[in-house]
Amino acid sequence: MNHENIRKVALVAGATRGAGRGIAIELGALGATVYVTGRSTRTQRSEYNRAETIEETAELVTKAGGQGIAVPTDHLEPEAVKALIARIAEEQGRLDILVNDIWGAESFFEWNKPIWEHSLEKGLRMLRLAIDTHLITSHFALPLLIKSKHGLVVEMTDGTAEYNRTNYRVSLFYDLVKSSVIRIAWSLAKELEPYSCTAVALTPGWMRSEIMLEHFKVTEANWREATKQEPHFIISESPRYVGRAVAALAQDPDVARWNGQSLSSGQLAKIYNFRDLDGSQPDAWRYIVEVQDAGKPANATGYR
Repeated sequence: MNHENIRKVALVAGATRGAGRGIAIELGALGATVYVTGRSTRTQRSEYNRAETIEETAELVTKAGGQGIAVPTDHLEPEAVKALIARIAEEQGRLDILVNDIWGAESFFEWNKPIWEHSLEKGLRMLRLAIDTHLITSHFALPLLIKSKHGLVVEMTDGTAEYNRTNYRVSLFYDLVKSSVIRIAWSLAKELEPYSCTAVALTPGWMRSEIMLEHFKVTEANWREATKQEPHFIISESPRYVGRAVAALAQDPDVARWNGQSLSSGQLAKIYNFRDLDGSQPDAWRYIVEVQDAGKPANATGYR
């Protein structure tokens, strides 16, 4: 049997909206069977209290050409995650791709507040949502993934290792979360390497998530209007862009070359030659360093 003709099985943990949804759709476009998880369903909302649901994501995966399967899961509950993986094992017998995109903490970080002023309750909740969830999911999912030779784990974060090492990220709690996920990927790479599997950390650039579009009161269709409020939004990208980065990694027979590394959507776009929905190739982290953080006027020429 030709391995390339086998429908890949993926779990996108935290696929209700944003990067998770974009990744799930692009894996669906490859023809993958994609299990999409989250806490927001058509009958129950998470603490986000937003309208997006995992059922919608699953339908978009199927529409793209794959098979989307929505499984309501709170990834802080070990027994729920254990049951999820048992279901995937029973229904598919394998797991080729794990995307740890669980986050759910936008409402908990407090911008530029030192730890003694930041809400301790919110800060610790952020750590649990963004770190514990990834550890719990990996604990249960990886025994199934290592059975599939050349399995891939993608740890989703915000910022590259290089950028986060030299820049303070919003608050101590947020900073710790995003750097920790990069380190989780590095550690997983060491543990997975003997099984011919690969783990990477991946960051989008300035992503036009549903929450970000709502913040600027724009849609994906007219997002450029937001540059009137925030000129640097000109470098932004759709969630499908980082989705295409994951799809490119999933199709790369030499993906092990990236094992343990911190990657970005803009970096991989140049290497794999994929583009965003509008045909551009935004390189947000280079732009942020060379233009935004350097105090230059917003101008994405040469960066997308």
